[in-house]
Amino acid sequence: MITYDVAVIGGGIVGSAIARLLGGADLSVALLEARGDVGDGTSKANTAILHTGFDAKPGTLESRLVARGYHLLGEYAAATGIPVERTGALLVAWSQEQLDALPGLRDKAARNGYTACEIVDAAEVYRRVPALGAGALGGLTVPGESVICTWTTNLALATDAVNRGVRLLRHHRVTAVHQDADITRLTTTAGEVAARWVVNAAGLGADRLDALFGHDRFTVTPRRGELLVYDKLARPLAPCIVLPVPSSAGKGVLVSPTIYGNVMVGPTAEDLTDRTATGTSETGLAFLREKAATLMPALTKEEVTATYAGLRASIGRDDYLIDLDAGQRYLLVGGIRSTGLTAGMAIAEHVAELLGGHLDLAQRAGLPAPPRMPNLGEAFTRPYQDAAAIAADPEYGRVVCFCERVTRGELRDALASPVPPADLEGLRRRTRAMNGRCQGFYCGARVREIFEGEKE
Repeated sequence: MITYDVAVIGGGIVGSAIARLLGGADLSVALLEARGDVGDGTSKANTAILHTGFDAKPGTLESRLVARGYHLLGEYAAATGIPVERTGALLVAWSQEQLDALPGLRDKAARNGYTACEIVDAAEVYRRVPALGAGALGGLTVPGESVICTWTTNLALATDAVNRGVRLLRHHRVTAVHQDADITRLTTTAGEVAARWVVNAAGLGADRLDALFGHDRFTVTPRRGELLVYDKLARPLAPCIVLPVPSSAGKGVLVSPTIYGNVMVGPTAEDLTDRTATGTSETGLAFLREKAATLMPALTKEEVTATYAGLRASIGRDDYLIDLDAGQRYLLVGGIRSTGLTAGMAIAEHVAELLGGHLDLAQRAGLPAPPRMPNLGEAFTRPYQDAAAIAADPEYGRVVCFCERVTRGELRDALASPVPPADLEGLRRRTRAMNGRCQGFYCGARVREIFEGEKE
């Protein structure tokens, strides 16, 4: 049995970013994922915003890592083709209390190192977003906020890790931990894995894994966020991200364009006990419809093409919980909320700094170039629009999913990629197939036929 230098547990954005960075050193690294695919947990369902960190709690580890991650991920997206739209954001004040809070929020942003925020009056708010409901009193601009593809981000990091020599072990849920003098043996649902060091980036399961190492320091509460997705015809209504002014009850409901050309409203925030409860609820969707009608009344005339829910790993504190236990050769990365999308690469840097006193993390010469990812962004050229690509390979001109304009060539490429999908949902996240208005009603059978044929 191979004994790895490091086992990273959790194939979400944070775990994949850590595995990628460690995989660049002269180390043997395994990335263990409990599910059948990377990015199939918390990382797949969030608001998909690349955050400036303007509203983080100043002085926290989260604040520092989100600000650093914003630049790291922005540069990585440019290098790999992860689609990013620099839409900007606008916090809208609907009451005098919220209006009075704007100067404090601008000052808070400055304390976080972000100085581009500007307070604007009601006339400017409506100039920027004419479709807003009546009653806005003013706003705060955040020009650096962007929308990004969280699916492609996760897949790019995991693919990069694999290309650097990291061993991806899917369907490896850790059920027991046995520590010897120099080696930790992880019992998983697919056999035993041995490693000298273990990094816990297990997201919703981080506290349970932490307990297997003998700790009792936090509990993960799954916080469900439900969202509505409106048809692409609604996109002109939301030229930028529209944010609520935060309150003691939370950040509230936003209206945002998506990288796929839709408009999204949400999320809700509901603490649960079931860590698998990713279904939507009647009350949650009714609440979001009501909020949408108030924030942007024109949305009531637009079609909802999808609903979904994601679970965030709340641990009851306003910061990340990242801690190294040198005696156990164990590092915990816990309490990473939705900002983990932006902060992931910076979290990996921080982990490397903590491990640097125990492992040689000098990056190897001759590392492979970052992978070039297929574009899923509606604002950029996609294969069906690329005459040169179609001329070179006619499969890019054969559309299979007509709602999302996904071609046979894209499906083929995804199935032959270094981290291929394990199922149709994984194929959806890699291509957008079955993600449109009909939700696979018309193309689902053909997509399944291609999936099963290429898998044989």
